[in-house]
Amino acid sequence: MKTRRIGKTGLEVTEISYGAAPLGGLYRACPREQAMETLQAAWDSGIRYFDVAPWYGLGLAERRVGDFLRDQSDGSYVLSTKVGRLLRPVPTGTVPDYSYVDPLSFDADYDYSYDGIMRSVEFSYARLGLNRIDILYVHDIGVYTHGAAKNAVYQKQLLDSGVKALEELKSSGAISAFGLGVNEVPVCLDVMRHADLDCILLAGRYTLLDRSAVDELLPLCRQKGTSLVVGGVFNSGILATGPVPGSHFDYMPADADVLAKVGAMEAIAKRHGVPLAAAAMQFPLRDPIVASVLIGTAKPSSLTRNMEIVEPPLAEGIFAEFEPYTLTAPPLGAEAVRV
Repeated sequence: MKTRRIGKTGLEVTEISYGAAPLGGLYRACPREQAMETLQAAWDSGIRYFDVAPWYGLGLAERRVGDFLRDQSDGSYVLSTKVGRLLRPVPTGTVPDYSYVDPLSFDADYDYSYDGIMRSVEFSYARLGLNRIDILYVHDIGVYTHGAAKNAVYQKQLLDSGVKALEELKSSGAISAFGLGVNEVPVCLDVMRHADLDCILLAGRYTLLDRSAVDELLPLCRQKGTSLVVGGVFNSGILATGPVPGSHFDYMPADADVLAKVGAMEAIAKRHGVPLAAAAMQFPLRDPIVASVLIGTAKPSSLTRNMEIVEPPLAEGIFAEFEPYTLTAPPLGAEAVRV
């Protein structure tokens, strides 16, 4: 599989990468054997960049990804995990409902400070059972997750001391790159005014449907040499399923406007004889600022199916036909959008 460089670093990642949230039981249980089979399917397909986080299954996904990668030769893959949440043990059966089925018995506390980031990295090493982490993403900073009041506190933590931790880890060689892992554009613009980021893992805001990153973030990334890793290319599923009953957009049931836009996009794809999901997966990679497209699933069959539509490249002209049906995220208010 082709690779692309992360920012100004020497780190190369595969154009398609694997996101391990489903291995933590996101929305549905994922037995260990199934998790290992899915990771093997990703590896067999040529994927060599794997992304995980302490949040996914409250440590469960990190353990599983570490168990799989431990059997691969050193230097044969790129691994990213995240900081910003510290896990603490809780009694069995008292884990809050964070949409993970059968997670480990931990809860999470937000901490974006120097000490919090350093502790998070040490905990991740232990859960992964690996001695190398290539990329660290600051996870879910921003108004989208925290609301304006709480995020003001967390963002101050990050800018006052957390960024220093990331810079020290990079300069020491402990990591090769760092950035943000978020679902919103505004916090990326805010942080980039104060810190040089190698990359941003942006979920759902540079997709065939949602173009929120186009006007400001993409030009700033080009200016600063910051790569994008694009997650959520199906926008919570609707660009894979089409506008069927119960389809989701941005983690919630799709409203009438989104259903209509995706219906129009689906008609365009059918007219060209291609799956809408193929256009969704290939769209971000048309921009060289995008280093990788992240796909997440807990089923080997789904992963294989997605990999089959990455090639051959679609005709360039098809993408212009989708433009009238795109959208941008509404301005963020004072409250958290994703609870």
